[in-house]
Amino acid sequence: MRPILLAFALAVLAWLLVVGDLVRRHRPAWYWYLVGYPAAACRVVFTWRKVAMLNDLAVSRRPPRGLLGDLMVKGEPLRPVAPRISFPRATRMGLSVIVRLHAGQTPATYMKAADALAHAWKVHAVRVTSPERGLVLLTATATDPLERPGLATAPAELLSALIGVLESGGAWVMNLRLVPHWLITGATRSGKSTLLARLITQLAQQPVALVGIDCKGGMELGLFSQRLSALATCRREAVAVLSALVVDMQDRMNACRSAGVRSIWELPDKIRPVPVVVVVDEIAELYLSEGTRESKAEAEQCSTLLLRLAQLGAALGVHLVVAGQRVGSDLGPGVTALRAQLVGRICHRVNDPGTAEMTLGDLNKDAVAVAQSITAEERGVAVCTGPDGGWSRARSHLTSTDEAVSTTRKYAALTPELPAIDRAIAVLEGDDK
Repeated sequence: MRPILLAFALAVLAWLLVVGDLVRRHRPAWYWYLVGYPAAACRVVFTWRKVAMLNDLAVSRRPPRGLLGDLMVKGEPLRPVAPRISFPRATRMGLSVIVRLHAGQTPATYMKAADALAHAWKVHAVRVTSPERGLVLLTATATDPLERPGLATAPAELLSALIGVLESGGAWVMNLRLVPHWLITGATRSGKSTLLARLITQLAQQPVALVGIDCKGGMELGLFSQRLSALATCRREAVAVLSALVVDMQDRMNACRSAGVRSIWELPDKIRPVPVVVVVDEIAELYLSEGTRESKAEAEQCSTLLLRLAQLGAALGVHLVVAGQRVGSDLGPGVTALRAQLVGRICHRVNDPGTAEMTLGDLNKDAVAVAQSITAEERGVAVCTGPDGGWSRARSHLTSTDEAVSTTRKYAALTPELPAIDRAIAVLEGDDK
């Protein structure tokens, strides 16, 4: 009888292991809630006091000074007390814990201990935030959701593009209505061009005018020319296109003023001008000059025109998406002024710390450190900002060149005409002749 029971128990155990492995591979969220979360929650509860003491998160309620006879003795206080924590709350592929800080503690101490917490709890990473004074929120992720990002879903909205997936597992969406202007940086083969291709293919399906500025002869954005209302392939053409957009923007101002509204979105649908998204690939090519007077004048014009579009374009339906391998103050003061207007930020792997600092430094120093830790193998991974002012790691969906080109060809009929730009290009071509 006993051998039969033993064999039956082994068979049940083997069946559970097989089923568990299938669930872990095909339904990772189910596996996390059934197996991963209970085990991780136990580790958090039973290791918290020890981890807090080892990482200077525990403090003593006794003073560090005491009297020994007539002598004042100073030393390390004994019996440290770990901060109180809430019971771990399950999240999708992770958990969160709220810590009530001791008097005098700051979240910076917990940020330094984030790696130690991740190792002790056997999770991928621990993010430290402070939702309010006196509290710290520890958010742990069991695995890296960006290693194999799935295709997330997001509601289809005008000027909204589903780019990829966030480290939380949610959809990474660039909504130009909420965040009108964006700065995207990244070294060669970091995923910057893939992200731009994804953005263009998403916007190509909408009633939006796309304008490309690619001063590398149109090598990148020229692939999508059938869906672009205009494409500038050199700085001289860029000046003409940007000048025409400023003229068009002034016409939009007049229309809003005549209708007594403050933005084109308050105009009736019949008279509302089409939204325009200007995609600039390699911003440095617009700002660097060869030293000649004409070259310097063109660079200054580009700087001034881009800044005007960024300052006034949000309410008028003109949006900027500026990308570059390197963005720094050495390109001129105009770059810093433009950066201040580009509220949305995306930073891939970069070759120099200055570009990461220029992209994210004025928003969050922690985001700069995380961006600099992106490796060459993590193509498409970036640190991005959100509408709420926070930041997150994210990864764009891989959009092949063939897929992007076929999509833009498919929706080429949606390409709207921009008369002001057409006239500017015609004048430019006439001058060349």
